Amino acid sequence: MTSPAAVPRRVRRPDWAGRNYVLLTAAAIVTNLGTHGALIASAFAVLQSGGDGGDVGMVAAARTLPLVLFLLIGGAVADRIPRHHVMVAANALNCVSQGAFAVLVLTGDPKLWQMMLLTGLCGAGQAFFNPAAEGMLLSSVSGEQANRAFALFRMAMHGASIGGAALGGALIAAVGPGWVLAVDAVAFAFAGALRAFLDVSHIRPRQPGGGMLADLREGWREVVGRPWLWSIVAQFSVVVAVVGAAEAVYGPLVAQDELGGAAPWGLALAAFGAGTVVGAFVMMRWRPRRLLLAGTLCVFPLALPSAALAVPLPVAGLAAVMFVSGVAIEVFGVSWMTALHQEIPEEKFSRVSAYDWFGSVAMLPLATAVAGPVESLVGRHEALWGCAALVVLVTAAVLFVPDVRNLTRRTREVAKTDGALAVSTDAEGAPGRLG
Repeated sequence: MTSPAAVPRRVRRPDWAGRNYVLLTAAAIVTNLGTHGALIASAFAVLQSGGDGGDVGMVAAARTLPLVLFLLIGGAVADRIPRHHVMVAANALNCVSQGAFAVLVLTGDPKLWQMMLLTGLCGAGQAFFNPAAEGMLLSSVSGEQANRAFALFRMAMHGASIGGAALGGALIAAVGPGWVLAVDAVAFAFAGALRAFLDVSHIRPRQPGGGMLADLREGWREVVGRPWLWSIVAQFSVVVAVVGAAEAVYGPLVAQDELGGAAPWGLALAAFGAGTVVGAFVMMRWRPRRLLLAGTLCVFPLALPSAALAVPLPVAGLAAVMFVSGVAIEVFGVSWMTALHQEIPEEKFSRVSAYDWFGSVAMLPLATAVAGPVESLVGRHEALWGCAALVVLVTAAVLFVPDVRNLTRRTREVAKTDGALAVSTDAEGAPGRLG
């Protein structure tokens, strides 16, 4: 006879990890495994076809430009129709574009314009997908465990990104970039199938609005009416731009000229990725009361990589600095998502997310484009110190906004669900928030 102790106990899913959350997390793991390998593969596909560094940059820009142009429209669409429909349609577009890219690479001699067009379609898909996905994730989490849920989601996403980049690099060396692009197309198809099973019955039907422009104006009013929101979006338009320029342009150059080549820079980027995973793990256990104050203080370490490259520090020191900045950005990221979840009405999640994304990436193409001329004008080390100084200055400025310093995590909120009043509680019996 089998003893009761020998019978395996069924692992119970935490209350905050509902069906939608599990599907979204699984789909994000699949797409990040594929996409981060494909980003490397697209660059090697350009080089394999006879292109140079400038051509690689043009293909990368072809992805970024549609992302910037269509983000706001994508946010409005995702708040107007069921978000999972937008996500599945975007995944289908990405699947087709990456599949066509793979076929071109595997069967012939792809032209630069063809690669730019297909990559641009992928960027357009992401412009519609990102606000819908973030809105869906925010609406899938409830209670005071939102902080933990967002941290676990980001940890899984970053872990898949690291694994996808490593696996993609190995596959490119073994079978070539075309097959890695094909794997990415399959990943988008599989993830889209998972997202098709998302349940949106808990989301109230959208009321007829006044059109796309009216929806965008309403989202804009939501942003500008909250000083903590627009100030941090403005802050990150600068932070993302200068950090992106430092890491995309100056980092590889410093590594090549002063640190011994590409391998040390790859190690530093891997350390940053490991830091993001550790940071997400920390935020599964730490719930700062002043959400935005804790998050904003953790933006200051993002100046360290630029300063380390300006010195430059030895490889071990640079890797340590990158690790710390990875931990810090995750503390901010989880705190930011928790603040949005707490403060923004559900029916406006995607539009606010679109303005957030737009603010974050709008200046990045310009920053990377002018990085070279700025280096020629003032010198590389001076440009890097300037990047570090800008991060510190704009982050210090945000701390002068009272709402950034004072916005606190709510411990109790009464919400109306299906016509009844309900109060959510966390695992310890403390009042929480219904998402």
